[in-house]
Amino acid sequence: MVGGGKIVGLGLMIGSVVIFLAFAAWAGTALMTSETSSGGMVLGLVLALVVLTPLFGVGVYLFRSGTAEQGQYAVVQQERRILNIVLTQGQVSIGELVAELQQPRDSIEEMIRDLVGKQLFSGAINWDKGILYSVESQALTEGRKCPNCGGELQFAGKGLIVCPYCGSEVFLTKNAAAATA
Repeated sequence: MVGGGKIVGLGLMIGSVVIFLAFAAWAGTALMTSETSSGGMVLGLVLALVVLTPLFGVGVYLFRSGTAEQGQYAVVQQERRILNIVLTQGQVSIGELVAELQQPRDSIEEMIRDLVGKQLFSGAINWDKGILYSVESQALTEGRKCPNCGGELQFAGKGLIVCPYCGSEVFLTKNAAAATA
């Protein structure tokens, strides 16, 4: 589970505080009933802190790392959505991505650069026009003619090519696309 460390860390922090408070209550009761001296109670509380502080510290570490993991996962999900949108539509403007993902333009551009850096995005980017092109859209339409009117075909989405002249739609399967490559 993504961010599971956050839950475990929170549990460790709460558990260590509850155990310390229970021990402090027990030590206070023991002091009032003369079962222990004030020095014994202080020593007991110090020993409880020595034992429970590392447990609390591990809880804080797990909580923070779980929170960071959730943030990273959210960015990965957004990047995956960008890839899916570009692959499905063939070409998409950065403005459309901003509207779809409800993120600032700078964040979208940073995610695109991150995808390129990770070599996950294969296509073209026109930064001046703000348009991303899927590499599949270029490969599938190069040299293809409409079977109906002979016009140049345009990529319309994943596995779909459309003739802008007569409106014919040509559907491609992965096998047909691989055969043309």
